[in-house]
Amino acid sequence: MEDTDKGATKNEIKHRGIRAMPFVIGNETFEKLGTVGSSSNLLVYLTSIFHLKSITATNIINIFNGTCNFGTLLGAFLSDTYFGRYNILGFASVSSFLGMLVLTITAGVSKLHPPECGKAAPCVGPTAGQMTFLLGGFGLLVIGASGIRPCNLAFGADQFDPKTESGRRGISSFFNWYYFTYTFAVMVSLTVIVYVQSSISWSLGLAIPTIMMFLSCTLFFVGTKIYVRIVPKGSPLSSVTQVLVAAFKKRHLQLPQQLGFSLFNYMHPNSLNSMLPYTDQFRFLSKAAVITQEDLINSVDGSAANPWRLCSIQQVEEVKCLLRVIPIWVAGTIYYVSVVQSQNYVIFQAIQTDTQLGHINFHIPPASFIVISMLSITIWLPIYDRVLLPWLRKFTGKEDGITLLQKMGIGIFLSIITMIVSGVVEDKRRTLAMTRQKVEMTQGKGAISSMSGLWLIPQMALSGLSEAFTLISENEFFYKQCPENMRSIAASFFFVGLAGSSYLSSFLSSVVHKTSNWLAEDLNKGRLDYFYYLIAALEILNLGYFLLCAKWYKYKGGGSDNQSNESKE
Repeated sequence: MEDTDKGATKNEIKHRGIRAMPFVIGNETFEKLGTVGSSSNLLVYLTSIFHLKSITATNIINIFNGTCNFGTLLGAFLSDTYFGRYNILGFASVSSFLGMLVLTITAGVSKLHPPECGKAAPCVGPTAGQMTFLLGGFGLLVIGASGIRPCNLAFGADQFDPKTESGRRGISSFFNWYYFTYTFAVMVSLTVIVYVQSSISWSLGLAIPTIMMFLSCTLFFVGTKIYVRIVPKGSPLSSVTQVLVAAFKKRHLQLPQQLGFSLFNYMHPNSLNSMLPYTDQFRFLSKAAVITQEDLINSVDGSAANPWRLCSIQQVEEVKCLLRVIPIWVAGTIYYVSVVQSQNYVIFQAIQTDTQLGHINFHIPPASFIVISMLSITIWLPIYDRVLLPWLRKFTGKEDGITLLQKMGIGIFLSIITMIVSGVVEDKRRTLAMTRQKVEMTQGKGAISSMSGLWLIPQMALSGLSEAFTLISENEFFYKQCPENMRSIAASFFFVGLAGSSYLSSFLSSVVHKTSNWLAEDLNKGRLDYFYYLIAALEILNLGYFLLCAKWYKYKGGGSDNQSNESKE
């Protein structure tokens, strides 16, 4: 149901998306400039201003990112079940603004962060009060991200009517602008804002994204009167729970041989989901649709009298769709560990590398090396779409060229190459730091290698190329393979996977740090290259696991022929 003005015509509803687009896109742009600008350089902020050890700062960032992503599941549930996307987005935007304001205050007020390290005096860590205030800001940012990330894309698409051609074009245009503004915001944040933070002032560098987030909130609320807001209809998770409960209650039943005549076949007339055929996978769930003498059916509409004991085969197949994507989700979670660790430790590599650009007196900020992965994505995507994809279509005879699972497999393979290249470059950086170091020393770290920081570009470019294959395909995979009424949950599924990667990365770093000296504070005294090779070995195992899962997987609405099934999507 759409909230429209009294007496509004269908044409006015179509036009509403165009009118709302500047506010939604503006909100997106400023929100990304704000959140990315605040979070992209937090690792350097925690180590240089709060004087935390590298391993401690890395774990805090991993846990922070993981919690932000994991919280999207709760945000999607509250949005779909109780409050709607507009209310969740408004509340979350204000929370993000307050969180960034807290971070700015920690930099601007001297009593809220440790004193600067003196030449003679050792560095002093933060007090309990300072850390509590800082973590309070992180908590507000977590609340903001948990609401914004699962709802922003869907809310923008809500402004257009998908039943009309102009509405579908508007949705397509919105998605294009969304990804463009996201890339733009990340690149500005990782260059301009990071440079201001690292080279001019942390107070100013954090105040800029805070102002951006304030503008984001302002734009969002200014467009309130023209937004189309979808009324929550309840969470689809209740249907999933009913299937699990009913299957458990009937766990002792034997499935009849003629399933087509014995299973409860009912489709709600107002359902948004496409009709799904019966599949043999997860047969134990099919027991939830077996009609017994105890099961009653309403004579009015043909629905089950007790949905917690009898579910339709449609409900069962929807749950099977969710269960089938879980093994793929696990592979994606393990894959992203390589991305997390490469983006974390490339900063520490850059700190102990010659980052001077040519013969001019300009040093590339360490966090700015992450922008290379974004550039790699933005360069590769149009090349793939315009050059490689037409050739693949002719070669394979399929509209999509190659399947989504094949794209993900290529990305996982590239992550292995990325980790190997990262290890080789780190070994070279460390060797030069030990033999031909630069004169200056990093604060609290060690000798700076004479190796140019530009040698870090290949590993970040490969990391971006790997992401272009895996993460974008994984997001699209969840969107297509989950039932239509669970697509906000599907978006959360993607972010929950990123959360699992952050937690797994933190656990892996902690174990390696406690059992070896590979991740020493001074990289020259450690063996970060060994750590990279360890992740490469993990990704090799993950690739083998993924290939088995991909062979087993059955696409939604089809049989065992994966390629032909996907072409129907």
